[in-house]
Amino acid sequence: MMERADSSLSDALRTVAFSVEYRIPVVFTRSAFDPANPHLCTLLTLREPHRRHRIIVFADAGVVAAMPHLADQVAAYAGAHAAHIELAAALVVLPGGEACKNDAELVPQLLACLARHAIDRHSYVLAIGGGALLDAVGYAAAIFHRGVRHIRFPSTVLAQADSGVGVKNAVNWHGQKNLLGTFSPAWGIVNDGDFIDLLPAREKRAGMAEAVKVALIRDRAFFLQIEGQMQALARFEPAALAALIARSAALHLHQIASGGDPFERGSARPLDYGHWAAHKLEQLSGHALSHGEAVAIGIALDARYSVLAGLLPAGDDARIHRLLAGLGFRLWHEQLLSRGDDGALAVLRGLAEFRQHLGGDLTITLLAGLGSGVEVHWMDSGLVADAIGWLRQLEREAPCA
Repeated sequence: MMERADSSLSDALRTVAFSVEYRIPVVFTRSAFDPANPHLCTLLTLREPHRRHRIIVFADAGVVAAMPHLADQVAAYAGAHAAHIELAAALVVLPGGEACKNDAELVPQLLACLARHAIDRHSYVLAIGGGALLDAVGYAAAIFHRGVRHIRFPSTVLAQADSGVGVKNAVNWHGQKNLLGTFSPAWGIVNDGDFIDLLPAREKRAGMAEAVKVALIRDRAFFLQIEGQMQALARFEPAALAALIARSAALHLHQIASGGDPFERGSARPLDYGHWAAHKLEQLSGHALSHGEAVAIGIALDARYSVLAGLLPAGDDARIHRLLAGLGFRLWHEQLLSRGDDGALAVLRGLAEFRQHLGGDLTITLLAGLGSGVEVHWMDSGLVADAIGWLRQLEREAPCA
């Protein structure tokens, strides 16, 4: 009887393997909503050239404030390409920034809007804005009808160079960053340089942190390029900034396409170098620190830790610090010294939260060289404290602005 039961169980187990190919067109352009610019219409009709597609467009309130004629431009573009585009509603303006990801009512409101305008799986949801708004709209698009087509228009350096060309969408929940989300690649990405021109200096600078990050873990030549153009980038010269965005986006896309784990099913998150501390610092600062500013601090902290742990040659940490400081980042925040009720450094809770978000073993990417990341599964709290002390000392020694 037992042998027959085992045999029956074995017969009942079947494995079916299949794969899904993703193709993500990425366009670098200017004036994407100029009726003479064909790129958006091309993206919409790429897979179904003879179909008229309904679209709904969501935009970050900050972008709309900087581009008050954006709604008219979107309507004019749809009108000029009416054979292929039907605008389902007037431009929908949403609050941007981390606040939109913290708003528990935003996703239900987005879903209600998509339902009200009869968006279906052959329609397109377009999102124009920074990484937080792209995350929230992308999440709503991914769960509506089990996924409707989504096109991203990243409007910040950080989003065009990093998060906007990724495959992740999420909102924060119960105080935890990105606790609700999906892996759902966009159907297309449009990096429009016009949006970058309108950014305030702080936002232009913040996005450079992610470019430095990906250069440090994947491309020494890119790190040297950023070093060589440090002064031009600090002045936000358009050509230097455009080159940084393009190379950073290419490296992020290459990691997703060729890194072997695009949906992060393992324990490693190499593109999150410097982020375990950054995510916690954002929270501890009450989001007074932007994501990019916190990442810059996290990069410098983990560079110093890499030296103290014997992974990175001595002196490379100072070189990384000089570059980030030269780009205009302040690489210190008093919350690095804050302590929890147990007396431990509060930022260290970021390690547990980092592991919990992904599950499995704690896996942190550190540096073995400029352009070479290495994974570790444990961090010494004493060395983290020493690295924080190093950052504090350099802050004290820095000349007054």
